Amino acid sequence: MQYKIFYIVFFLIGFSTFAQSDEEPVLWSHELNKISDTEYELVMTGKIFEGWHVYSQHTPDGGSQPSIFTFTNVGKDYDFIGETQESKTDSEYVEVFDLEEVFFKNEAIFTQRITLLSSTVQQIDVNLWYQVCKEVCIPAEIDFNFVLDGGEVVKTEQTVDERSQAMGAALKLNLQHKDRLISVDDIVDHNSSIWVIFGLGFLGGLIALLTPCVFPMIPLTVSFFTKHTANKRKGIANAILYGFFIVVIYFLLSLPFHLFDSVDSQILNTIATNIWLNLVFFLIFVFFAFSFFGYYELTLPSSWANKMDSASSKVGGILGIFFMAVTLAIVSFSCTGPILGGLLGGTVLEEGDVAMNLSAGMTGFGVALALPFALFALFPAWLNSLPKSGGWMTTVKVVLGFLELALAFKFLSNADLVGGWGILKREVFIGIWIILFVLLALYLFGIFRFPHDGPKQKLSTPRRAVGVLSVGFALYLSLGLLNTVKLKLFGFLPPDFYTLAEKETDCPLGLNCFKDFDEGVAFAKKENKPILLDFTGWACVNCRKMEENVWSEPDIFSIINDEYVLISLYVDDRKDLADAQKFNFQFDSGRVKSIETIGQKWGTFQTINFNAASQPYYVLLSPDFEVLNTAVQYTDALVYKKWLEKGLQQFNSSKDK
Repeated sequence: MQYKIFYIVFFLIGFSTFAQSDEEPVLWSHELNKISDTEYELVMTGKIFEGWHVYSQHTPDGGSQPSIFTFTNVGKDYDFIGETQESKTDSEYVEVFDLEEVFFKNEAIFTQRITLLSSTVQQIDVNLWYQVCKEVCIPAEIDFNFVLDGGEVVKTEQTVDERSQAMGAALKLNLQHKDRLISVDDIVDHNSSIWVIFGLGFLGGLIALLTPCVFPMIPLTVSFFTKHTANKRKGIANAILYGFFIVVIYFLLSLPFHLFDSVDSQILNTIATNIWLNLVFFLIFVFFAFSFFGYYELTLPSSWANKMDSASSKVGGILGIFFMAVTLAIVSFSCTGPILGGLLGGTVLEEGDVAMNLSAGMTGFGVALALPFALFALFPAWLNSLPKSGGWMTTVKVVLGFLELALAFKFLSNADLVGGWGILKREVFIGIWIILFVLLALYLFGIFRFPHDGPKQKLSTPRRAVGVLSVGFALYLSLGLLNTVKLKLFGFLPPDFYTLAEKETDCPLGLNCFKDFDEGVAFAKKENKPILLDFTGWACVNCRKMEENVWSEPDIFSIINDEYVLISLYVDDRKDLADAQKFNFQFDSGRVKSIETIGQKWGTFQTINFNAASQPYYVLLSPDFEVLNTAVQYTDALVYKKWLEKGLQQFNSSKDK
């Protein structure tokens, strides 16, 4: 799920790959329970590492691939009693696929009861094909052997005939410069710095400083500490301590979310997939917006502020300063509350450690509020340079109100996507935003007014400038609506396939591509072009992100489309191969695997040639299978573009030799 808030929130992306050799993310076990002489219960249990998940048998079609069981000799040696039962599952709406996916966290237990049809049955063999995911999805399979009499497992030897050997050999490439590849043992860390989140929270605090609830408090409070204290140095120290307590208060407000996170790390993220909670957030943000428009005042009970103020007078000293800081937080809530609500709303819609993100943002917000009190206490002459309070602060509130209203429709869009109502299709959503920003521009140009606006005055230059920016943004949205430009709004918009006009393409973004390796290589040899080998998956969310956010960049798009032959191989494609294309593949370890689906073929192809099992995984090859650059996985546009260009340089230099 990729969402952003204009002025406060950024998300922390977690990405890691899987080391197959020692750290398999699911540890499987099985047991056999005897019910009677002819009835048994087969139990298969997977212990899933923290952060990973395995998909249910019943996750909907069109999204991630479900777990699939294959029972040997069913209907001949034994029959089922009911369906395969599952332990408790979780669900989450995935915007890329526009559906609710069902999966296991921590533990997956499958139970199947059977009744024997023959008294000679000694062993029951079960194969499980599944996907284990943590940002990247890795297809895997495991065999369970249930021995009814408790004896030794009898392994059925799979034969690899000459035909299978020939087809298996065709999967193996004679790669040159194979050392440039990234294997599954490599760990790529793309975690965004938490300091970025802190900085965006700081930006939100700076905006809050410009509101009428906070701005007038700065000179009053600083003057109190510097002029009403006998010792000037002590007054400065008290003002700095006052600022420190402001930071502490806003940090403390984030602590309850750490408690929620310890109970269930996904408890906040479930808001992104719950229809009713999204509707509640929609109404709350509309309520916030109209308070900024001046139709009513959003305040905490005045008795709270009175008690804190009284406590600060009675207690005095350090504790008194703390209560003064609490009083500021309460009094300024009518302006800071909606901004903090935006911070909370945006953070819970993000991936990553929600509680840590929120703490970083709240701390940055507190630092921005506290900084003026410390700085003006140290340099009181600066107070003279502060602009006077006035109508411009009301304008700031109205601008924030329109931003809150725009954010509100994001929550309504979430509910619409999850519910499948079809109300806020992409074009409708963009249209609403165009109207909002046109209305904002009309307000800034003085065409209409709100109840709390003062006497009409000459428009200031900053107000005109923001009005022009609002018109520009509305025009940008309009061009996107007409498909003249590709809109990039940090994941705010509904996905591009959720439109009034349905779109179908065989390849991502309408690029020219091949979905068969041999066909793609033949074309590359004919055109004498390098190959961009794209190991992807229908259920790979990060693959979609790369296509939508990186490949869509015009310069990257043109490089891929014009300079490379794109071969996209879907390793989770469960379509059966034609009978003539099915075969058994024998790995170097001696293990034999039946290749019966398209995904099994390309997944095996990726494993044996590139020692990799996760997607997305990108390799640059010449038509003669020279590896042109180090393989890459999930990355950003700048790195990806340089990677493509370096591969082209290597290919051209090889041709010149």
